[in-house]
Amino acid sequence: MKGGRSKEEAKKPESRLAVNKRSAAAAVSKKPAKKTKPDKDPNKPKRPASAFFVFMEDFRKTYKEKHPNNKSVAVVGKAGGDKWKSMSEADKAPYVAKAEKRKSEYEKTMLAYNNKKEADEKEEVVEEEESDKSKSEVHDDDEDDDEDESGEDDDDDE
Repeated sequence: MKGGRSKEEAKKPESRLAVNKRSAAAAVSKKPAKKTKPDKDPNKPKRPASAFFVFMEDFRKTYKEKHPNNKSVAVVGKAGGDKWKSMSEADKAPYVAKAEKRKSEYEKTMLAYNNKKEADEKEEVVEEEESDKSKSEVHDDDEDDDEDESGEDDDDDE
């Protein structure tokens, strides 16, 4: 046989392929399962903006008035950042005050949100317990009936 394999060689799997198949199978099995994030609550209040972002709200308006042809968000952001860095603490004070006010409002709304959420969770637990109680009461009644019937049979036999 020219250029062909002998019968013994044909029976043996190629060692390279066998190793590659094993390592590929091992790699697939070692992958951890994807963890999914819990769904976000759409009713949850959004976090308040920092002093810099409060400043940027005003800065974007003024920058747009001065540069109406500018369409680049990056240019506006960079200019706002440079301006914020160059401002003194006294210049930043009104923005810091607005941010603190928003933060205090956020904390109040979060407190109310958390209280409502806890109340809703307690209601769910109470509803579950009530449904469990009703099931057990029905089940207990069935057992009582069985015991009474067997007790009556014993009295009749005597």
